Amino acid sequence: MTKSNLSDFLVLVTIENKPYVSDPEGETILRDLVVKGGYSNIKSVRSTKNLKMIITAKSKSVAEESVRKMCKELRIFNPVISNCSVKAMLGNADNVTK
Repeated sequence: MTKSNLSDFLVLVTIENKPYVSDPEGETILRDLVVKGGYSNIKSVRSTKNLKMIITAKSKSVAEESVRKMCKELRIFNPVISNCSVKAMLGNADNVTK
């Protein structure tokens, strides 16, 4: 495969605790929004960890699968307590800082 067949993709990885796992950070933010901020219409807050990566790949699906595999193999998240979602889009390094 030549370099010209490859594209840069911005890949967004979201790691979130599974619904049955407590989220103290989300609970604190919710409490502050409701009690200190007066936002009584907010019913729930869950915190997440987000990663942005630039990856060179043949296609969007190849980029997503590559990052999904990397996250599992390197234990970027704990699959027992967390869910990991991966979304790729055409992008470049400029997108990461925006």
